[in-house]
Amino acid sequence: MKRNIIGLCLVATFLVSFSSFADVSKSEKQALLELFKQTNGDKWNTSWDLNTSVDTWYGVTVKNNAVVKINLFHNNLSGAIPASIGDLTYLTELNLAFNQLTGELPSEISKLHRLSVLKIEMNRLKGSLPENLGEMVQLQELTAFNNFLSGTIPNSVGELKRLKVLNLSSNNFKGTIPNSIGSLENLETLGLFENSLEGTMPSEFGKLEKLKELVLANNQLNGAIPKEVGQLANLEIFQVQNNGFDSFEDINAIKTSSLLVFDFDKEKIQTSPKYKDIDSFMTRMADTKFEDDNDN
Repeated sequence: MKRNIIGLCLVATFLVSFSSFADVSKSEKQALLELFKQTNGDKWNTSWDLNTSVDTWYGVTVKNNAVVKINLFHNNLSGAIPASIGDLTYLTELNLAFNQLTGELPSEISKLHRLSVLKIEMNRLKGSLPENLGEMVQLQELTAFNNFLSGTIPNSVGELKRLKVLNLSSNNFKGTIPNSIGSLENLETLGLFENSLEGTMPSEFGKLEKLKELVLANNQLNGAIPKEVGQLANLEIFQVQNNGFDSFEDINAIKTSSLLVFDFDKEKIQTSPKYKDIDSFMTRMADTKFEDDNDN
């Protein structure tokens, strides 16, 4: 009887041990190991014990034997994001913000079709955004401000129909703003502050009925503010200073009753728009760049 009990205990112990180490697929675990290696995991603020189960690793959430979340915010990651990140196909949230990541954002990240949150702000990433970015159809939040990203903003961004937050401020993007952004019917925040964007503001912005923040300051945009912008009834923050805009005449009849901040170049405008209860001197530029300071 004792032998049987001891045998059962040993089997139970083995099964518990086996199940704890068999919690994710080999490809997912390998992708995590490559992320650890490529970003100098042994120097992270909080590192991983690679001899333990994946679901005990800091910032990793496992559900139904799949990695669904990675949150390594402000954890001293350095180096490049590996292409194998695209193998974490069940991932819904990826937060690598406020680290020291370098290199380019791998195009394979667009394979993460379940991803709803991608936060890579406050790093040293360079290169362009993947052209196939629009394949991430579940994406609701994309924040990449304060990097060294360059090139043009891909037209495929307009395919991210669920997107609520798009913040690409303080990078080196150039070219025109894609008209396709006007297709983002759920967009609430658009931050393109401090880039090298040129051309006119797309009239398609008038379709962004849920937009609350529109921050385009410190670019090389020009021409008139489109009259369609006057249709944005939920707009609260509107910042377009330090550009080449030369007319606000078409939005004098802006319908919003919620506009709190309107920053523009007063010296370039012959007839300044007048809106009641708007503090045109108030600014949130610094907040735009460091809004994740208290994230975790």
